[in-house]
Amino acid sequence: MEVWDLHCHLSGVPGRTPDERMAQLIKYADRMGIARICVYMGMNWSYDPSPEEFRKQNDEVLQALSHWHDRALGFVYLNPKHVKESLAELDRCVRDGPMVGVKLWVAQHANAPELDPIVERATELNAVIFQHTWIKATGNLPGESTPMDLAALAARHPKAALICGHTGGDWELGIRAVRGQQNVAVDLAGGDPAAGITEMAVRELGAERVIYGSDAGGRSFASQLAKVQGADVPDAAKKLILAGNLKRLLGPILQAKGVRL
Repeated sequence: MEVWDLHCHLSGVPGRTPDERMAQLIKYADRMGIARICVYMGMNWSYDPSPEEFRKQNDEVLQALSHWHDRALGFVYLNPKHVKESLAELDRCVRDGPMVGVKLWVAQHANAPELDPIVERATELNAVIFQHTWIKATGNLPGESTPMDLAALAARHPKAALICGHTGGDWELGIRAVRGQQNVAVDLAGGDPAAGITEMAVRELGAERVIYGSDAGGRSFASQLAKVQGADVPDAAKKLILAGNLKRLLGPILQAKGVRL
């Protein structure tokens, strides 16, 4: 089955430069039969990046993509605490550049009003919005979103294409939290390859709202592929999860950019 990986990073991958790290990611992807990967955030992260910091990280991803447009796609990393600068960066990297989505991490809760202009602009550009979410037993970081926060944002923006990163970490709660928002898909990446996550997501959301991702280099491609390949779901569902759903979500913006699938 064709595989597209929604969720990859330059961090955690060997290499001194973005180019070296991207070459390693592609090497590992080739080993696992992964056709395309989505990459976001640079070589060194911060929880609450300044505009200068997130521009630098996006420049690193743009450099990493520059030799691999046939294999890799980029999402622009933004900080909603800096709305004006985030909108300018969205235009630079997506409207005027090769990137196809938006990455939001832990600087600001997803239900905050500061996200509204970013989501509106991304929707105008047909850019997919990936929001990190987690429910931590030890307590979330100050700006870290839960799936419930994302559900509130999705309700305000029913035309936006939103992805619930990590299925909320606590996936049994995360799946239920976004179940009522039809414009939210879930990302399987990042957690341990526990049995049952894919089966529950397909049962509760439908296979069309479940997307494979790895969180490489924080996680291995193999351990995260196992969540799908070992799941007790039909092959038709696996095909959607491994590539079909992501290709459908990215289809409009890729077509507008002249990217052939």
